[in-house]
Amino acid sequence: MRLKTQLVLAITALVFLVAGLVSVVYVMQLVKAAVQQSYDTNQMVAQQIWLALENALETGLKGQQVDPNNPLQLRALEAAAVRNSAPLQAAIESVNRYSLTVYDVNIGDGENDTLLSSNPDNQDKPLPVRPSYHQLLDAGPLELTTEVFGPPKVFDVVVPLERNGELFASVHVGVRTTLLSAFYKPWLEQALWLMGFALGAALVVAFLLGNFALRPLEEISLQLDYWTATASESAGAEEPAPNQDMAARVSNKIEMIGQRMRNVEEVFSALKENLDQILGNLQDGILLFTGDGRAVLVSDAARRFLQKDRDSILGLHAREIFDRSTVLGRSLWEALDAGISMVHEEIRTETGKRIQASVDFIHDDETQQGLGALVTLHDVESAEEIESELELSRRMASIGRLTSGVGHEVKNPINAIVVHLELLKSKLGDAGGPAGRHLEVIDAEIRRLDRVVQTLVDFSRPVELQLREQDLRGVIADVLALAAEELSTRNVTVVSSMPEEPLIANVDADLLKQAALNVIQNGAQAMPEGGRLDVVLETDRKAAANGDRSGAAARSAVLRIADQGAGIPDEIKEKIFDLYFTTKSGGSGIGLAMTYRILQLHHGSVEVQSRVDRGTEFRLRIPLAATEWGRRHPRPAVAQEKKGPAA
Repeated sequence: MRLKTQLVLAITALVFLVAGLVSVVYVMQLVKAAVQQSYDTNQMVAQQIWLALENALETGLKGQQVDPNNPLQLRALEAAAVRNSAPLQAAIESVNRYSLTVYDVNIGDGENDTLLSSNPDNQDKPLPVRPSYHQLLDAGPLELTTEVFGPPKVFDVVVPLERNGELFASVHVGVRTTLLSAFYKPWLEQALWLMGFALGAALVVAFLLGNFALRPLEEISLQLDYWTATASESAGAEEPAPNQDMAARVSNKIEMIGQRMRNVEEVFSALKENLDQILGNLQDGILLFTGDGRAVLVSDAARRFLQKDRDSILGLHAREIFDRSTVLGRSLWEALDAGISMVHEEIRTETGKRIQASVDFIHDDETQQGLGALVTLHDVESAEEIESELELSRRMASIGRLTSGVGHEVKNPINAIVVHLELLKSKLGDAGGPAGRHLEVIDAEIRRLDRVVQTLVDFSRPVELQLREQDLRGVIADVLALAAEELSTRNVTVVSSMPEEPLIANVDADLLKQAALNVIQNGAQAMPEGGRLDVVLETDRKAAANGDRSGAAARSAVLRIADQGAGIPDEIKEKIFDLYFTTKSGGSGIGLAMTYRILQLHHGSVEVQSRVDRGTEFRLRIPLAATEWGRRHPRPAVAQEKKGPAA
């Protein structure tokens, strides 16, 4: 069925329902009013006959002697008075002749026998048993309509005449329902005509409204033709049939456009996800601005250059993003404001950090209209640090391979020398002679050489990590407790700071304790006269606020250990993690190398900042567990952590 036909039928049914309900209510109210009006009229008629009856009884019984013990005599006198009263008979005859709804009039005595009736056949007979007219007055609309227009019935309007508190006579006016329906039939016909007119008008209105309501669909269909033509060509969809219902054609066209939009949305989502992933992995800060200077694309690495959250930058104007009180912000703002490109210009910030900045403007090739600008920020020092760490990692890998071979080749000859040395001691016998002293020196040196070789073997041997989720606060607290005695003897004051919330990481607690203990002991040894040693555990987001330039997102913890020693000269700073490199007399040169390797095994990193005569600060970066990251960041951002070079 076509939509227009459905619409016409729906509107017709609605108007028919409304008109029918109104008509039914009107008819019911009309019947109710007719019954009430008939009751009022017949009640008045009954009162008039009652008054004539009272006068007839007073006139007929006046001066009559009645035996109280003879009720038949009283009844005979009452009947004679009623039947001989000309005014009473005239009143009954007038009502019976001229009233349109009165069926008959009966006058009964106290025994409910008929004294006088408009129907001579009822005289001297019991009064007809009829329902009271009040039954019609109290009936509901449906019952009232059924009584009036159903099978013929007669209802009585009764007015009693009492004497000394007892019923003496009564007036019964009978009202026939057929007379009621005939009397009010013109009104009912008028109501039916009104209902028929409403139905006819409903059909006309439904037809007009159907055409009027569907006219916008035709206009919408014409507007959609432009889009569906392209969509159907690209999707290979079939055009709707010309004889198809208008609503179905519009629905099909909208579905085609919707499918096209869904396809575009899927492609856009995939491209945006890939773009976010690429930007998250970039170490360079990328900002893309529209023609009116608002940021629409910001890489995660831009946060560490601008010290602002990535999400808070999106949508802001360039003047709101770049702080002109800083060297970097002023340089970028001036370039954007003047429309001058900037190509790999190196800018040194207030903190001495070197940043390479570029500003490229994007124009339409045809109109040469400015479409936006691209700002690129490159951390020169971070790139140099990464190269240095890679070089250190390569050196340590080479040392590992070398020590593995040396340990294997030297261990066996040392064992043979030790065995033969013991045999030689047993053959000489006299341990106190000159030869015995030389043998003791040889034995001590061989054992020292064996310890050195064993150290090489241990350092190059693969380590099997016993990883468990640990609260880093407890691990560092154990380290401080282990080092407390030694630090106290060196007159070193430890100032520690731990976060209030747990920092959960998947680590080998024993190895991590060894790494931290090595750095703490080095810090204490760097202060021969004693001093202050700061041990701070925090997240790397807070570390960034304290000057950490790594640019990593808050996915790892940072252990900062700072001493007040003499510092590390720049010329040896790159060698401190080399195996066996040491500047201390009696030092082994293994501690920091082992610390670096332990952090590598945990996918972390070690950074060092030092100023001569001002002290040194080591930063041990430890990745947080996935559960800890999810708890702190329900909506994880795509970012690339800066980790130490792989071994």
